[in-house]
Amino acid sequence: MSFREQLDAVAMEPIVSASRSMGSDSLGNPIEASSYKMLKSRMHLKLLEKFDLAALETLPPEDLRQEISAMVGRLLLEEQTAVNDIEKRTLIRDIQHEMLGFGPIELLMADPTVSDILVNSYDQIYVERKGRLELTNVGFTDEKHLLRIIDKIVSLVGRRIDESSPMVDARLPDGSRVNAVIPPVALDGPMMSIRRFAHIPLKMENLVQDLKSLTPQMAFMLEGLGKSKVNTLISGGTGAGKTTLLNILSGYIPESERIVTIEDAAELQMQQPHVIRMETRPANIEGKGEITQRALVRNALRMRPDRIVIGEVRGAEAFDMLQAMNTGHEGSLTTIHANTPRDALSRLENMIGMANLNLPHKAARSQIASAITVVIQALRLIDGRRKITSIQEITGMEGDVITMQEIFAFKQTGVGADGMVQGHFHATGVRPKFTDRLRAFGIVLPDAMFDPTRHYE
Repeated sequence: MSFREQLDAVAMEPIVSASRSMGSDSLGNPIEASSYKMLKSRMHLKLLEKFDLAALETLPPEDLRQEISAMVGRLLLEEQTAVNDIEKRTLIRDIQHEMLGFGPIELLMADPTVSDILVNSYDQIYVERKGRLELTNVGFTDEKHLLRIIDKIVSLVGRRIDESSPMVDARLPDGSRVNAVIPPVALDGPMMSIRRFAHIPLKMENLVQDLKSLTPQMAFMLEGLGKSKVNTLISGGTGAGKTTLLNILSGYIPESERIVTIEDAAELQMQQPHVIRMETRPANIEGKGEITQRALVRNALRMRPDRIVIGEVRGAEAFDMLQAMNTGHEGSLTTIHANTPRDALSRLENMIGMANLNLPHKAARSQIASAITVVIQALRLIDGRRKITSIQEITGMEGDVITMQEIFAFKQTGVGADGMVQGHFHATGVRPKFTDRLRAFGIVLPDAMFDPTRHYE
């Protein structure tokens, strides 16, 4: 959407602030609602009269912000409007957010403590902070205003949303993932969820020291798996931290290797210099032009990758991914939605069935057992914290059953009076078979780290 189109769209409806019923200053203090709205509406109309839209379209965003700020300042002087410095800054900020950003949610996007923004309706917006949901005082003017912001977001990545295509996955310029649903699918009006990612990607030491998601021993082993090209599957529910862990593990891939990433909506934050990124494409309005993950996985095999990283496996591409892992693309990584490592393997088997290859169950399980070595289970606890609750090794087949052995686990012992989950990490006493492979890459796992009598908070 051009700057002229943005201004024209804003002209059709009143500018709103970051508060549902009134403006708020930078400290969160409310500004009187009716007078603030009237002032904003008046300033808005005058700005449209005075802007040279053709000239402004050529300016970079920062210059546009400065131009809007200067114009609002001059208009306030011309009207001799009695506003203090806080009200003036708030007025300028709200107009800038509406014209150049994403309106009311711009302040939430700027909050580094917010990990999810959940727009249930135009006047009900929740955020997630530290794993817990909170209702905000932020709101849009009406459903039309929310629809316009949704359309603005999806148009940035060449997607569309309308009655014929009422659901969309997209991403913001900062990498945040957006899902939007509108009527007729959404019964109570347009809805949107934004999954945000840190501008500075988390590192393994953050998970160990700050978030206590796993122990140093577990982290050392996972680092070794990444460096020694062990095929790894990360399992977990929504919001369990699968993508965060995938990003961290991918950081251990040597810079000398060529990596191909495949995603539905690009959200991986790869740190290596030699990365080829691909993203699926939905069908157009005529139902044509769809590019699936399976097609991208097949194409990736022709691109001479050392490793293939799939954001999430969810369909027939599972078979092609397993084939790639079995044919020279060791060290590949992916995530899957599942509650336990065993459930993850069952889901993979079902996905292989979606490829319509009519493979016997034993053949499909054999593919899984030979392709994947480690399954990591991530879980979001009831107190909002994320934990790596299990690391299991696939050891082969016994009859028709894939055999697994657990190496590390998190055992919950209770819930404290403050609602925080209590428990500890521990080794099961099993020394994994892949230690020989790690040793071949110069990584030695000490025997003491597998001592089952040692517990870690």
